[in-house]
Formats: sequence, structure tokens, C-alpha cells
Amino acid sequence: MKDKQLIVTAIKEGTVIDHIPSESLFKVISILGLDKTDNLITFGNSLESKKLGKKAIIKVSNVFFSTEDINRISLVAPTAKLNIIRKYEVVDKVKVEIPETVKGITRCVNPKCITNHESVITKFTVLSKGNLQLKCHYCEKITTRENLDII
Repeated sequence: MKDKQLIVTAIKEGTVIDHIPSESLFKVISILGLDKTDNLITFGNSLESKKLGKKAIIKVSNVFFSTEDINRISLVAPTAKLNIIRKYEVVDKVKVEIPETVKGITRCVNPKCITNHESVITKFTVLSKGNLQLKCHYCEKITTRENLDII
């Protein structure tokens, strides 16, 4: 018996986000607002991956993400890679990378932090990228991937 494959239609223009850890798929969809878009979106989860074991993938037609969006992705899916598609061809590949400083992307976990009560943009110093740890610039409370609240 031959193996059967399901072929997903290629996109003409847009972005493919690949190498997303399976457990982060719906977080990525949510933080990018893809659950509220009218653009064509195709996603797959629990796909075989040599590097991750299981991975997810998202294809979004006619959408190209900003640096701020890519930074958001990096916090919940640090292994992700973006393929920029033009006329059905990959024209650029972007590996997400957690920046040294994270501004205005996530909330501070400290309920007493000034950023949770005033119109102050959050700012964190990245202490660890692998086991994500963000130190609040204002109250010095540590935020980890487990208690991350993306704005």
C-alpha cells in the first residue's frame, strides 16, 4: 500500500509560519489576530518534525507581519520561521529571534506594577531566551513563558 499525502494549496502572496511548537499554535493564531481576519488561513498541527518531534504550520494569504508581530511570535514560538511568499515563490526567510528588550508586547505579572495602573508602555529586559525570563524595567518582577500575557 502506498503512503498517501494530503497536499495543501500553495499561496500566491503571503506568509507561511513554520516550525511552531504544536502546543503554541493557537497562541500564535490568537496573538496575531488571525482568529478575526477575513484572509484565507490554512493551519496544520501535530505534523512530523525532526527538530521538534511535532510541529504546527500556518499559511496566511496576503498578510506580511511587522517586526512587532514577529517579536510577539518569538515569545511563544521561539523556533518559528517565516517564509515570505510572492507569486507562489519563497522570496525571503525570517527566523524569529527574541529581542534583548521587549517593549509594549506583554503585561507585567505584578498586579501592583505601574504598567498595570497607568498609561505606561511595558518594558522588559530579557534575562533568558531558552527558558524565557523577562525582567520588568519598572518593578523588576520576572515574567516567564508560563505566565506570559501578550497584549
